[in-house]
Amino acid sequence: MTSPGPVGWIRARAGSLRRQFALVVAIVVAPVLVALVVGDALMVVSERGVVIVAAIVIGAGLIAIVAARMVAGGIMRDVEAIRDGLVAVGRGRREVTIETAAHDELAQLALAANAMIYQLREEEAGRDSSEAARRNLIAAVSHDLRTPITSLRLLAEAIGDDIVEDAETRRSYLRRMGTHIDALSVLIDDLFELSRLEAGDISWTREQVPLQELVGETVEAMRVQAEVKGVAVLAEVPDTLKPAQANPEKLQRVLFNLIQNAIRHTPADGSVVVRAESVAAGIEFEVADTGDGIAPEEREQVFTAFYRGGSDSARTSPGAGLGLAVSRAIVEAHGGRIWLADAAVGTRVRFSLPAA
Repeated sequence: MTSPGPVGWIRARAGSLRRQFALVVAIVVAPVLVALVVGDALMVVSERGVVIVAAIVIGAGLIAIVAARMVAGGIMRDVEAIRDGLVAVGRGRREVTIETAAHDELAQLALAANAMIYQLREEEAGRDSSEAARRNLIAAVSHDLRTPITSLRLLAEAIGDDIVEDAETRRSYLRRMGTHIDALSVLIDDLFELSRLEAGDISWTREQVPLQELVGETVEAMRVQAEVKGVAVLAEVPDTLKPAQANPEKLQRVLFNLIQNAIRHTPADGSVVVRAESVAAGIEFEVADTGDGIAPEEREQVFTAFYRGGSDSARTSPGAGLGLAVSRAIVEAHGGRIWLADAAVGTRVRFSLPAA
């Protein structure tokens, strides 16, 4: 901001435009009043008195012209600053700050313009972020659809062109085709469910869910997958734990997603532990593993659809990156929340649900 100078100092002290114009009028009127007083004091209009009064009046006029030009010049500079700032915004610039030399109505107008520019900048930044997220989502969906579809096309062509002659190889190809079809089915189901949950299209009912039984069944169902990788899966749920108020299928879906994700990122001889406990606000669940953990810069994004961090960022491993996003949507639809808890080793994912 440039120095306001003496005129700016006077304008700043004068305050509003009304007071500034009143000051100019006072500057004009004061010498005239002085001239009248002097004329009255002289009593008689002599030649010398006429010269004195004329000089005072001429001086008053000159002072009025200079004062008016100085005040008007300061006002015009502020008007031009506001105009130039708004023109720059209209041409696409957003890092614009309009400054004035006084504290009057023009300064208030500049403040309002700056607030508008800031809001416009924030809205455009939000749109850019949303657009980037949309592009990333489309790229991720395209990748996760293209990979199994490409494999299915190659396998189907190999079988259709009689490249595969023996029955065992043909059956192997068919099994691989079935795997890819299952992956596509899961991806489509997850996308459909996530879109419904985010749109608030929820039709399932809630009931009292005995947690020891449900957690035990879920862990048992995941045990085979864990043993193949050499990972131990355990459940720690007290007998006295009160039921949760939830949809049992959706709650089990959340646990399946979290346990599967934990097994995928836990090395052999590691463990995954599922816990549940009563808290003041309801029931809290935890799925803890002894894997490599999550980098601090990735913690805010792990529940974002299609996000993969660390070694999975190249999207070379199975899964579409929707499990945690679907889990978050289900938990929030129940009125709970899901988060990453601090862990000395591995990763701890916790989520809360209301108690029955």
